[in-house]
Amino acid sequence: MTAPDDGSSGDEQTGVSIRCQDTPSVGVKFCDRFSFDGDSVHYAVEVWAPGLTARVDEVVAWVWDSDLVSFLEELAADYRGWDGERSWRTNDRDLAVSAVFRSGGHVGLTWTLRPWPKGSGGWSASVTTWVEAGEQMSTLAADIRHFLALSQG
Repeated sequence: MTAPDDGSSGDEQTGVSIRCQDTPSVGVKFCDRFSFDGDSVHYAVEVWAPGLTARVDEVVAWVWDSDLVSFLEELAADYRGWDGERSWRTNDRDLAVSAVFRSGGHVGLTWTLRPWPKGSGGWSASVTTWVEAGEQMSTLAADIRHFLALSQG
C-alpha cells in the first residue's frame, strides 16, 4: 500500500511511503527531495522492518537514466504476472529494486540500499514490500513519478 505524504506535519517536504500489505511494520519511504539542476533529482530512501532501520541520504535520479518510474509502470502493466525476477537499480547502484509475482495477484518488491557500493566497509539493507498488482502498482508508479518530477525543484 502506498501513501503520498502530504507534508501536513509542518514539514515542507513531501514523500512517498510504501508499507507491506502483509506486514505493515515493513516499509520504504522516499523523502527529502532536492535538485541542483535540470539534469538530476536527489532524494533520500529509508527502509524499516522490525529490528532494522536504514537510510541512504543522496540517491540520484538522472534524466537520461533508465528510471524507477518506467520500471514500476512496466510491472503495473503486467498485472497478470510474469515468471522469474525483474530488477532495476540506480546508475550509482545505491538503490536497487527487484520484483517477483506471486499467485493471487501480488508483487513482492525487494528494496535494497547500498551506499558506497564500491567502497570498502560498505553495508546494505533490504526489505520486501508486497503490493497488489495492477491498481496499487499503478498508484505507486504515479506517486513516485510525482515525487521525482523535475518541475518541483
